[in-house]
Amino acid sequence: MERQADFPYASGDLSRLLADIGVASKIINHKVNKAGLQDILGAEGNVNIQGEVQMKLDVFADNAMLNSMRWGGQVCGAASEENEKYFAFDNETSRKAKYVILFDPLDGSSNIDVNVSIGTIFSVFRRSSSVGDLANVNDFLQKGNDQVAAGYVIYGSSTMLVYTTGHGVNGFTLEPSIGEFCLSHPDMKIPDDGCMYSINEGNLNLSPKGVQDYISWCKEIDRDSSRPYTARYIGSLVADFHRNLIKGGIYIYPGTSKSPEGKIRLMYESNPLAFIVEQAGGIANTGRERIMDIQPKDLHQRTPLFIGSKNMVGKAINYLS
Repeated sequence: MERQADFPYASGDLSRLLADIGVASKIINHKVNKAGLQDILGAEGNVNIQGEVQMKLDVFADNAMLNSMRWGGQVCGAASEENEKYFAFDNETSRKAKYVILFDPLDGSSNIDVNVSIGTIFSVFRRSSSVGDLANVNDFLQKGNDQVAAGYVIYGSSTMLVYTTGHGVNGFTLEPSIGEFCLSHPDMKIPDDGCMYSINEGNLNLSPKGVQDYISWCKEIDRDSSRPYTARYIGSLVADFHRNLIKGGIYIYPGTSKSPEGKIRLMYESNPLAFIVEQAGGIANTGRERIMDIQPKDLHQRTPLFIGSKNMVGKAINYLS
C-alpha cells in the first residue's frame, strides 16, 4: 500500500491483486503442508501443455490461483503454465479490470513427493486491450519490460512472498499463527558476486562449449579465489533462485543440442524472475540478449536462462561470446 504512491495512476487495484495472490498462496501453502497426510501426492494422470505429467498438487494449485484471479476482479484474464490457452474472464467486474496475470502455479512440482521446496511464480501486465472488452492474446504477449509487478511464493521451511513493482524487491514471510505475510526482507539486494553455481551437469556435454568452459573455470582452484565455486542444484527453479538472491550465485539452464531454445518458460518463469533479479541488482540473460527485451511470440515460448549475481552472469556471458 505504501508503494501505491510510486504510481501516478494507482487506484489500489494492484494492491488488491497482490492481496488476492497472497490469499491463493495461503490456500496452496495449507495443502502443501498436508502433502504427507492427505491423498494429494503423486501424479494426476494427465499431461499438461508442456508435455509433463501433472502432479495432483499442480492441479490443485492451478485451480486455486485461477479461482482467486477469476473472482478477485482485479484481472481481465489469466494464463497458466498448466493450460494451453489463456482465460478471458467474462464477468462485468473482470472486464473492467486493468491487468492480466501469467503464472506457474507450482514450480518444481517434480520435487513434491520428496519434500523439497517448491513455489508459485507470477507476472502482471497492464492490459493492452480496451477496458470493457474481453482479454485477448496480445494482452499477454508483452515484453518483460512492460511488467508492472512480478514475484514468487516459496513453500519451504518457511513460506515467503517475494515481489517487485519496479521499485526494489521486498520479501514477506508468512506468520502462520496469524495467517499474514509480514515484511521480513525489505529492499532485497543480490550480492554482485557469489560462490555457488546451479546447473544440471547431467546435460553439460549437450551444452554450448562456452557453458562447458565456464563451468570448468568455476571448478578451478587457482582462478581468482583460493577455492573453486560450490555446485548447488535443487532442480526447483524458484528454490535455486531464492537461495542465489539471498546469498549470491548463478543459475544456468542453457540451450542444448536437444533443446536449442532451452526449457525455461519465458512468460511464466524467465520474465518474472528477470524483473525481480534486475530490481535487486542482478542480471538475467539468454546468453545472447537480455531476457526482458524479448518480444514473445507464444504463450509457452521457452528460452535459455543465465540469471543471478551481476559479475557471475557477466563472466558466463563472456565465455559464451
